Amino acid sequence: MVKIIIQVGDSNSDHYCWERAEDMSTSRTAYKIDGGQPGSDLAGETAAAFAAASIAFKHYDSAYSSLLLHHAKQLFTFADRFRGRYDNSIQNAKNFYASASGYSVLLEGKGGKYTSTLQQYQAKAQYFACACMQKNNGYNVPRTPGGLLYIRQWNNLQYVSSASFLLAAYSDYLSAHNTALKCPDGQIQPEAVLQFARSQADYILGKNPKSMSYLVGYGSNYPRYVHHRGASIPSMSVHRSTVGCAGGYEDWYHRNSADPNVIYGALVGGPDKYDQYTNERDDYEQSEPTISGTAPLIGLFAKLQGHGRPAPSYQKPVPVVSYGPYSQGSTYQKATPTVRHPYVSPQQTSMVPVVFTHSITGSWKVGTKALYRHQVVIKNTSKKHITYLKMGIENLSGELWGLTKIYHKNIYELPAWLKGLKPGSQHSFVYIQGGPQAKVRILNYR
Repeated sequence: MVKIIIQVGDSNSDHYCWERAEDMSTSRTAYKIDGGQPGSDLAGETAAAFAAASIAFKHYDSAYSSLLLHHAKQLFTFADRFRGRYDNSIQNAKNFYASASGYSVLLEGKGGKYTSTLQQYQAKAQYFACACMQKNNGYNVPRTPGGLLYIRQWNNLQYVSSASFLLAAYSDYLSAHNTALKCPDGQIQPEAVLQFARSQADYILGKNPKSMSYLVGYGSNYPRYVHHRGASIPSMSVHRSTVGCAGGYEDWYHRNSADPNVIYGALVGGPDKYDQYTNERDDYEQSEPTISGTAPLIGLFAKLQGHGRPAPSYQKPVPVVSYGPYSQGSTYQKATPTVRHPYVSPQQTSMVPVVFTHSITGSWKVGTKALYRHQVVIKNTSKKHITYLKMGIENLSGELWGLTKIYHKNIYELPAWLKGLKPGSQHSFVYIQGGPQAKVRILNYR
């Protein structure tokens, strides 16, 4: 019998407390759906996620892909056999995550009825896409004066990120079928659909009337009073005393100082219909981040990064925050891969068969100085074996591993054990230093 754990904790009692996850004392009751307590909606969505993931992994891990597809079939069969809304089985969820459609998304039959159902869904999808593009004969999704889609007052950006992701994905579908979005007010080409999705991402990242990024940690002007327990209370390494259920509200929720912990990448609820944002922790309609908002944004960013102009490189800053009576403890920063765009020297043209890809794979602090672990991948992109490769490295101030220094100060070559680089092969070296990355250029090769 299939059983799915769908929730851990009691939503009501959890909301009574403002405390860190490490201090939580509320009930950790686990809720499940099964044959006696069905949840076709949740099981069906999980099956869809597994099936989609199986496609993504098919060419990289066929065994895992097959396992995902196997469980997707199990879940769909379970959802179809034991029908019912999950929030009817788990009453605790109704006030927070109510089901939108129950099991109506399941395909009830085969053949013509199946095709008819899909056609109905496609028509609804096109209706919504046209409404977002303001081409739906007046029945359009409202926008703020700054151009942001505005669906609802409470956490509007979760609807913006999901709609924009779906529009970006739909633009791929339209392009693949060499067609346009057909709306009551005219046709829209796939590129225009994608550009609109990009405009919503640009708004979220700061291209808006307030010049504010609504992605926490991105840019210099972003929300610093986030409705988030972990963000608003110092970590246990700084504030070791237990923060009680009610104590968090008294000591931290209403505190006027900015969040001691920056939750990088969290998307907050966003501005109101006039593009105004209240940077206050207790304004949960605007300042609360959600997984449902951030998750589709990742998909949108992935699409935009692979299309057109590259995203700007991003360096995660090392925050130094005052906690009032508390001081920051350890200054060690956990190694977090941060990919930068490669430095390409003037000599590295299309005629040069070697490409350097530069990335940061870790960071930490020694006293007040930030240090970074840099990795450079050298790849032979030609069809011939390259030997006697010599490289000049400028602005190198730290230790380097993986190359051999030769007679001149800043000239390096491949290790003696590596005779050269075969076509398509690569070699990497690392160095540690603070400040900007070093610049690598080709001096000679055969």
